Amino acid sequence: MIEPSSGSASEFETLPDRTLVYRALRKGWIDRDRSIVKSDAYYLRKNINEQGISVNFSIEQSLSALRNCEGVASLDLGKIRELGLNVVRDSSSHGSIIGLPYREDNRPRADELALLLARQSRIVWESSSS
Repeated sequence: MIEPSSGSASEFETLPDRTLVYRALRKGWIDRDRSIVKSDAYYLRKNINEQGISVNFSIEQSLSALRNCEGVASLDLGKIRELGLNVVRDSSSHGSIIGLPYREDNRPRADELALLLARQSRIVWESSSS
């Protein structure tokens, strides 16, 4: 079945806990010395009214998500849900981690969740150009 890319989240089935999602990473979001994702990758940007953290459902989709993608991290949806967050699918290839507060509204909770998401992240692809 082909799913429309402009469909609403309600058109898609609930994702199972075992689903892996992938976050495209900018250069400043990777600690290359330790090969870990920094918590900066998981903060909502209030200045652009960001409602969720963008994720994809394949490594390839994540690689094309950013013009200068420096890495891709995987996260387990079940572990995201254990934090009280969720992923809503808005197309066949894209979703958003929802339930995060803005730093400006609740810095301690935003910092805690960003750190926990970063710790759950596993770098599955990294650019060799940096």
